[in-house]
Amino acid sequence: MATILIVDDDPDVVEACRLFLERDHHKVVCAYNRAEGMKAVAEAKPDLLILDVIMEQPDDGIAMAQELRRSGFTTPILMLTSIGKVTGYSYDKDEDLVPVDDFQEKPIEPAALVRKVNELLAKRAR
Repeated sequence: MATILIVDDDPDVVEACRLFLERDHHKVVCAYNRAEGMKAVAEAKPDLLILDVIMEQPDDGIAMAQELRRSGFTTPILMLTSIGKVTGYSYDKDEDLVPVDDFQEKPIEPAALVRKVNELLAKRAR
């Protein structure tokens, strides 16, 4: 059982992700903004982080990922966002700008979310 931290300001997204991941036997910790997320990273020491881009600030998720990576955080980060639909631009992971392990557009199908989480956890275990 892995511990997964979800950081997203949309309680419906958090709850849906939580339900599907718990059904797949993961422990889920939730935070609803960047500050709560940073605190939860330190306290929960998650095996994987699911992160939204736009929370209180338009780049909270990206800034959080950058801050974590600069501090030596190597845990996989899955970025879930609808920013591409909102802006019309295509976004993807980038070692410096968007230092995440995978980037998926919302809404994501439950089976796809669980599959992606398990893929990233398996890579980490190697």
